[in-house]
Amino acid sequence: MTTLTVPTAAIQAADEPQRNLLRDIRIVMARELKPVLRDPFSLLFGMIQPLVFLGLFGPLLAGSMGGTFGDSVWQWFVPSILVMTTLFGTSTTGANLLFEFQTGAHERMLVTPLSRSSLLVGRALKEMVPLFGQAIVVIAVMTPFAFDLHLGGALVGLALLAVFGIGLGAFSYALAIAVRKQDWMFWMVQQTFLFPLMILSGMLLPLETGPGWMKVAAKFNPLSYVVDAERTLFSGDVFSSAALWGWVAAIVTAVAGLTVGIRAMLRSAN
Repeated sequence: MTTLTVPTAAIQAADEPQRNLLRDIRIVMARELKPVLRDPFSLLFGMIQPLVFLGLFGPLLAGSMGGTFGDSVWQWFVPSILVMTTLFGTSTTGANLLFEFQTGAHERMLVTPLSRSSLLVGRALKEMVPLFGQAIVVIAVMTPFAFDLHLGGALVGLALLAVFGIGLGAFSYALAIAVRKQDWMFWMVQQTFLFPLMILSGMLLPLETGPGWMKVAAKFNPLSYVVDAERTLFSGDVFSSAALWGWVAAIVTAVAGLTVGIRAMLRSAN
């Protein structure tokens, strides 16, 4: 019997692109995190902001629609807040790129040997670091208030948010590149899409009591599947169909965002 062997050099050559990509992502992420770590006040304020929203909006939900949320409004609303912070944080990352266009930092990054995909993934993952910090603070504060923590589901939920956040961040960078000569349009387009996505996801209010057209529109909103998945995962049901569809929505968003973002990044170098 003949034994087939694969040369060690061939295996190392196949692994080299993956190692280089991970290295590039780590370099970009470390570069983007340095200004954040030098400004702890904004980091601290960002961690407190979701708690303020919970404290002001949560009691209104509990008082007006308490029976809709089952045993605890917080079990329904806390995952929504985590999705909302991810949405706000990653959809505004393009504003940082607009600043780099003005200073010439983006052009200098393009002439480095870093891969174009690492420029997007590293920057998007940088946004997830403070968001994970916010999630830890929110969960720690809300656990004594009738919020049941299922650690396994919570970790899977945070991983899902990271994948979804990469896609949103990539779309945000693509938008910044597209409007770099009219940077004021970035905020107009971002705000135009942001709030309809939020409302049609059932993030802040349940869509079950809404009109039929909103329920139909929600089925075409990937954010609605992510929100449903987060609520299911934070309840401890990791293998539910809602969680599966949430992963599908997150992965499709990440792939589409990276595809659009990398193409825009390549065009910006011309």
